[in-house]
Amino acid sequence: MSEVDKEAGLREALRSVIDPEIGMNIIELGLIRNIEVHEDHAHVLMIMTTPFCPYAPQLLEQTRRTSQTYLGVPTTIEMGMEMWDPSMMEEGAVSDWGLF
Repeated sequence: MSEVDKEAGLREALRSVIDPEIGMNIIELGLIRNIEVHEDHAHVLMIMTTPFCPYAPQLLEQTRRTSQTYLGVPTTIEMGMEMWDPSMMEEGAVSDWGLF
């Protein structure tokens, strides 16, 4: 499987990681900003919806575990400092949220 296929598959697998405060998955919310898949490791860049998200440690660890299980290689998660806004959400997800 190519790195592109692995990344696409990982994005699907990460739909199981739900932000408990919002009730939507991290892919719908647009929290995964970058995925690098290599033969022997992977790295995921992720942001939070707010700078002081009380669920950040839980979401980061769940993302790391899900990624590592899916890919079968050690995976690191980096929390980016980019500010999240609703325009980062998947197309159609904003209307599902019902706030905008």
